[in-house]
Amino acid sequence: MNYIIYILLGILQGFTEPLPISSSGHLFLFKQLFNTNLLQDLNFEIFVNFGSFLAILYIFFPDIIKLVKSFFSYIFNKETRKITKDDFKYCMLVIVGSIPVAIVGALFKDNIESALENIKVLGLAFLITSILLFIVKNKSGYKTDKDITYKDAIIIGLLQMVALCPGISRSGTVLVGCLLCGLKRDTALKYTFMLYFPVSIASMGLGVIDFISNPASTTLLLPYILGMIASLVVTYFSYKWLSELVKKGKLWKFSIYCFILAIFIFIYFR
Repeated sequence: MNYIIYILLGILQGFTEPLPISSSGHLFLFKQLFNTNLLQDLNFEIFVNFGSFLAILYIFFPDIIKLVKSFFSYIFNKETRKITKDDFKYCMLVIVGSIPVAIVGALFKDNIESALENIKVLGLAFLITSILLFIVKNKSGYKTDKDITYKDAIIIGLLQMVALCPGISRSGTVLVGCLLCGLKRDTALKYTFMLYFPVSIASMGLGVIDFISNPASTTLLLPYILGMIASLVVTYFSYKWLSELVKKGKLWKFSIYCFILAIFIFIYFR
């Protein structure tokens, strides 16, 4: 029976990770509804998050390889700078956009999570996510990758900090920031998930340190792996679905969903 629960949790993580509806918020809500202690297992969280990471890495692998090659080519090969300058700038925009959440996360993440791990606050967070997504429901900018400015990166990076609060979606707030800064929908989607990698790598790095100090028992390794595989597969298809909805300007659907979820939390846990 536990195997099924681990797989279901992997599916839940995979489905909600790319979507602007907060995977951490859904997992916390699941824990409250079904009173399960599996979600207090840090090792399992590391595995399912790694599954989502692999899926998104696979999707953006060609872009990442191109950007990394251009970044180092720009630095070490003067002859290619004219060709690689746009990609180098894009890499710098990702770095700049990641700095605010890195600083706040390193200093205050544990305090924020412990203070806000409250079901009523979670409902409020879903409501905030709903409002943010509704604000940009008709937004369709003009900026491509080359047009993103450092000012845009800072604004988007500051909005990403808000997503440290459980229940407020990281991809949702970043998408909102991108669209408010005038990015085209496909450009906004790409930049949103390029910002996902630094945050995810840092989080997993800290998680691996904890995992080494407290490794999973051999009896739990199989359900962990099953959860990770479920998360990987579902994340891939969930992202593809999100991509289509963003390009069609249908983020409002997630706004309605988060609003309904917030009302449910306020009523059910009153």
